[in-house]
Amino acid sequence: MNTHTSTFSNKTITYNILDELKVNLSIQENPYQLSLDDLFEMAARINKKRAFLFVSKVLGKHIPILPQKGIHVGALLAARYLQVVKGITPKGLHELRKQFNQNDFPADIPVIVDESNHPLIIGFAETATALGHAFFEAFRNAEYFHTTREQLLDVEPIITFEEEHSHATSHRAYLQPEWLDRNNEIILVDDEITTGRTTINIIRSIHEKFPRDTYTIVSILDWRLKEHLQQFQALEKELGITIRSVSLIKGTVDVKGTIEQANVQEVTDDALQVKQQIISIPVALPSAIYINGHENAPYTRFTGRFGITSEEQQEVIKWTKEVAQMLKKYRNGSKTLVLGSGEFMYLPMKIAAYMGENVYYQSTTRSPIYPLHRERYGVKNRFSFLNPEDDSVQHYAYNIHPNQYDDIFLFLEKEVEFEQLRPKLDELKKTQITDIKIVYLSEKEGASKWIQY
Repeated sequence: MNTHTSTFSNKTITYNILDELKVNLSIQENPYQLSLDDLFEMAARINKKRAFLFVSKVLGKHIPILPQKGIHVGALLAARYLQVVKGITPKGLHELRKQFNQNDFPADIPVIVDESNHPLIIGFAETATALGHAFFEAFRNAEYFHTTREQLLDVEPIITFEEEHSHATSHRAYLQPEWLDRNNEIILVDDEITTGRTTINIIRSIHEKFPRDTYTIVSILDWRLKEHLQQFQALEKELGITIRSVSLIKGTVDVKGTIEQANVQEVTDDALQVKQQIISIPVALPSAIYINGHENAPYTRFTGRFGITSEEQQEVIKWTKEVAQMLKKYRNGSKTLVLGSGEFMYLPMKIAAYMGENVYYQSTTRSPIYPLHRERYGVKNRFSFLNPEDDSVQHYAYNIHPNQYDDIFLFLEKEVEFEQLRPKLDELKKTQITDIKIVYLSEKEGASKWIQY
């Protein structure tokens, strides 16, 4: 599929993705000497605006990961931020790199950035909500929120901006004005930057209402060409600001060809007669963190969607450990999948990190991708269903193979009726995994509910 993906800089790598679609990567900077094979594979998007996708092996979105790895990559980014922006090499950097390379991750990561500058960290929906939160977790004194595609009834977002190439383009930020109304550094966290247009859009949106001096963009991958970097320089000059950039891999991407006739390989319906044993588990949360949203269904501020401080993050860590100990009792077998939903990524991932050995994590997504069961292609199979929490949105799950796990924990941010879950459960029958637990956040107390389906 592609040439050897060397860890070293100044290398050109070619990916023959699908049909005539080809991507050439030129690596310019790789400060931690990471293997690209450990970071991503390539796949073809069902999207006329951008035909290719870097399918991350560290985010827990399209490919299942050890949940500790998703937390760990946030710490690596925080270490790189400290080096580039502050000129300080953290004491634990060598150990962080060693753990990443050996795939040996602790559930808890150390504080990397221990300063009093109190930055506001922003993660991008939907893919980087957990990455942004993991990056924020490595700061002792910061604030965090993530953008959202959700639209709350009767609530106006404080800022909006567009992500032109995305399947769902509109981003919103629901935040109290005082979080933005001060001249502190803003750190924008995304998994991958190709042109930087989305970042420019949010900087313009923030700066129009809440001007400040400094913005920092942080990403795992930065593929901006010279013309894109010049656009950032022009924005700096226009607004009188400084924009700093931090990444783990920096290079350029050159795309050739198109997808002529994709052979979409869906999972077959052979297993539809499988009986599922489903348990619904309500997880009680502190009542103070509920925020009403779509059709009065509650959201929790623990996700960061409405803002969270470093002090509150300590409560998050304590709570996720308690929930994980409770859920461990429901595990059945030796290999477990925890499945988040859309933007709701960080809390399930953090809980999964404390649930014991052989627990893997990934999330559903809005993004449609061509599946192809081929070596070194990033999406081997696809499950398609309506989002149980919003049936106007199509969701997908990727790379879950028949009998791959002994059980699955489905995490939902909001409680839904069973009929709303039926399309998702029908698709998951194709995995032939019969033991499914539905974990939902609820103010209600009560025993777990067992259902034969």
